Amino acid sequence: MAYLDNIAVFVRVVELGNLSSAGRDMRLSPAVASNRVKELEKHLGVRLFNRTTRQLTPTEQGRVFYEGARKVLEAVAEAEASVADLSGQPRGTIRVTAPLGIGKRLIASGIPEFRDRYPEIEVRLRLSDHEVDMMREGIDVAFKLGILENSSFRMRGIMDCERVLAAAPDYLQRRGEPKTPEALIDERHDCLMLRFPGAREHFWVLQTPEGARKFEVGGPFDSDDGDVITDWALAGRGIVNKPRFEIEPFLRDGRLQVVLPDTPPVPVKLAALYPHKKFQDPKVRLLVDFMASRCQKMIGETLSEQ
Repeated sequence: MAYLDNIAVFVRVVELGNLSSAGRDMRLSPAVASNRVKELEKHLGVRLFNRTTRQLTPTEQGRVFYEGARKVLEAVAEAEASVADLSGQPRGTIRVTAPLGIGKRLIASGIPEFRDRYPEIEVRLRLSDHEVDMMREGIDVAFKLGILENSSFRMRGIMDCERVLAAAPDYLQRRGEPKTPEALIDERHDCLMLRFPGAREHFWVLQTPEGARKFEVGGPFDSDDGDVITDWALAGRGIVNKPRFEIEPFLRDGRLQVVLPDTPPVPVKLAALYPHKKFQDPKVRLLVDFMASRCQKMIGETLSEQ
């Protein structure tokens, strides 16, 4: 088993580019991760990495070994999943990612209950509004909220979510309420955008009588954290484009009010994405089923509260 563990460390070092990141990912110290790689090199009788002070890059032998090693680990994982499925006792580790907002509100809060049901499954959650490279990061399941494009990953749709434009009453009193989508641009309204390197949301897509239309809105500041944008809207700093369930409490108590209700943003889809090879893994199916049911219940309760 130690040899297989050494292979697993080697694969993560190749994928993440350095020992520290691979060690953190596998809950090992850099020293232990380094020793695992050295043991593997000693066993194979070749050097697997070119080492610099900042990064490890695989040698030609390392690249060749990586391709075979990755397939070995995938085959072992599939075999273990098949046995777990037959025994009814799923075990192992699931790496999960989600955006900050829904991750904190819907996903993270459900993981302890999932763990109580399935004590042999470990869940490692990474929350980020940035786009995560699922293959490079070794992610098993990614919960997404947005206008999802065609993907090479398998998708389990959870629900369609209404979006609204909203602003604080004092902002609308100070700047005036836009009467048409064009007014967002013509009147230079402060539109609060979720942006980060590689982000795709540089415009808002609104439902108009002519169909869905893109509007190149802008504002004096933006953020890569969705909750920060909501806080700015609450502080009267501009108009926000949000899934209704995220800001429903603020709409209900009057701290925010809907803007342009007749031309709302197009809905977004809440979904779980996972690599095709993970479809047969029982622990992945269990987590996706559990979270799908939980998200539907929690969002429904939020929107139906009086």
